[in-house]
Amino acid sequence: MNLSTPIEQIPRIGPQFQKKMERLGIKTVGQLLFHFPHRYEDFSNIVPISQVNIGDTVSIKGTLKDIKNIRLFKKRIILTQATVTDDSGELKVLWFNQQYLINTLKEGDVLFLAGKMNTKPGKKYLSSPAYEKLSGDINNNDLIHTGRLVPVYPETEGLSSRWIRYILWPLLKSLKGELLDPLPLKLKEKYKLPDFNESLWQIHFPDSLTSAEKAKKRFVFEELFILSLFILRERMKMKGEKSVSVPSDLKTIKDFTESLSFKLTDDQKKSIWQVLKDMEKPRPMNRLMEGDVGSGKTIVAAIGALNTVKAGFQVAIMAPTEILTKQHYQTFIKLFKGYKLKIALLTGKESKLNDKKITKKSLLEKIKKGTIDLVIGTHALVQKEVTFKKLALVIIDEQHRFGVNQRARLCQQKNIIPHLLSMTATPIPRTLSLTLYGDLDLSLIKELPKGRKKIETKIVNPEDRKIAYTFIKKEIKKKRQVFVICPRIEVGSQEESQDLRKNSWADVKAVTEEYDKLSKTIFPEFKVAMLHGRMKKEDKEKTMKKFKDGKTDILVSTSVVEVGIDIPNATIMIIEGADRFGLAQLHQFRGRVGRGEKQSYCFLLTDYTSQTINQRLRALMKFDNGFDLAEKDLDIRGPGDFSGLRQWGIPDIAMSALKNLPLVEQTRKEAAEILNKDPNLKIYPLLKDRLNSFKEMIHLE
Repeated sequence: MNLSTPIEQIPRIGPQFQKKMERLGIKTVGQLLFHFPHRYEDFSNIVPISQVNIGDTVSIKGTLKDIKNIRLFKKRIILTQATVTDDSGELKVLWFNQQYLINTLKEGDVLFLAGKMNTKPGKKYLSSPAYEKLSGDINNNDLIHTGRLVPVYPETEGLSSRWIRYILWPLLKSLKGELLDPLPLKLKEKYKLPDFNESLWQIHFPDSLTSAEKAKKRFVFEELFILSLFILRERMKMKGEKSVSVPSDLKTIKDFTESLSFKLTDDQKKSIWQVLKDMEKPRPMNRLMEGDVGSGKTIVAAIGALNTVKAGFQVAIMAPTEILTKQHYQTFIKLFKGYKLKIALLTGKESKLNDKKITKKSLLEKIKKGTIDLVIGTHALVQKEVTFKKLALVIIDEQHRFGVNQRARLCQQKNIIPHLLSMTATPIPRTLSLTLYGDLDLSLIKELPKGRKKIETKIVNPEDRKIAYTFIKKEIKKKRQVFVICPRIEVGSQEESQDLRKNSWADVKAVTEEYDKLSKTIFPEFKVAMLHGRMKKEDKEKTMKKFKDGKTDILVSTSVVEVGIDIPNATIMIIEGADRFGLAQLHQFRGRVGRGEKQSYCFLLTDYTSQTINQRLRALMKFDNGFDLAEKDLDIRGPGDFSGLRQWGIPDIAMSALKNLPLVEQTRKEAAEILNKDPNLKIYPLLKDRLNSFKEMIHLE
């Protein structure tokens, strides 16, 4: 048995539990072993019954004197009541709705019990404790659920920490000493890291909290080191690949920029130069362009696309939503109006060529023959039937929203690997750039176009809503427009999340209620519309067109407007339940206003006043720079909450360590040194195996 062994080969795991474990992302032995505890219950202090006090968390060893079930009809619960004795006295024990225990525990059984004493004075009993039976072949050293530091794991419905311990204990015992340590000895000695097998045991069933911390330190280092190896090898691999050299047509670029109604910022000019220089090389460009909402990333992409088409090649642009895709399509049609380019739109339901409808079949044939210059589409671009004759540049907007494999499929054309330009309006903190995006070269656009006014951002508590509504009415009378965003309602299981993503019922309900309230009660004199994921495509488009044309005053929407919607006349953004969103997403919402020269406002409405929430919302008031906010968001919430990062399947302890910049830089430096001397890891076969295992384990989509 090794790390890549499927979990169905582990004793005691049948089809039912296999499905439940897959909900936690566990399909292999390695993924189970790396499903680390997120905390420990300290049940190591075993005391005599006579020394147990009200409110204490205790462990006791005693003999079961009696046990029975009592049905409490009024409360509709079944109480299992037992008495346990030792040499110092006896103690009452209660379990709620665990009536099966009378078949498991029998009078005379010697038990270890661990849990909390009740807190009611005068009533001394142990409430719903963990239990463990002792027998001839089980002693104090074999305790799993009591009498020790007990691991508590991330759980899912029907899969408790007790069951995970029940599976892991014998598995770890059977593998003890068999799993080879992938970390080079020099690294372990240099950073004083314990052995792999010992660390696995101590992180799951530690002898002490100090031992658990040492094991945690080892695995944090290992995961970041392996991640750095993976990213740096991808970068090396890309440098070894071949692409077409696209010459820079400086005259065309100069004519195009001079035709624009605005001047490019210095950051835009620098990014354009970086893109053009990269594409002149005969190896694939792999560049990520980060820039705040409204910073002008699209123009940089447009110049790269125009230069590519003028050199005789094709360009593909992929965006995550139909709304953003169509907006890009219309933008590029206008930008290239005088250039006689063949520009196509391709989504799951629609296909166009130069703003005229065309059958999907006919469009695909033209793309294959190379007669289409520029194709703008959604995920539809990565379908097997879409093939390009001479694709030289792929531009992906909001790149973290696409799986790594999806991006790779679009870039794996027949003979050449096209250049890749990814764009995101979600600035990425430096630690994450070094690790998760370390294979990409970065272009940063921090300047906003001249003439933009700072958006005034305010937190609106429940008692101040009326004041905010009065102000909004005055602004609408000045012919301004308003966005109202309703929060997504979080759900428990992964399956529920997928269902809600498909149906958006939770969002629809929130938006409908807010729409009714605003249109009927708060702003009956104004035109209010709503937008959500369950609306038909045609209805969505009509709603957005009316809002863009100024025929609607207020648009109540789900987070569908987070990316890319451009309404220059919209000057007010109201975010209901602002406490439910991360800073990066709140900043994205705020960026939907302030697109013109009029003063714009963002109101953060919340019913909660916790310290963490206030800290986050106050940060939004303090910073208007997305890069500063991204660092603050990382500090407050952690990297796992950044869009797209959970797809990597990195263990939580390593994910939280991504906030530790010195450690990230340390592991990256060590990985680079090893790869520079031994790029194929011939000297380190165990490390190579671990890296291959990591590639299989991470969830790239």
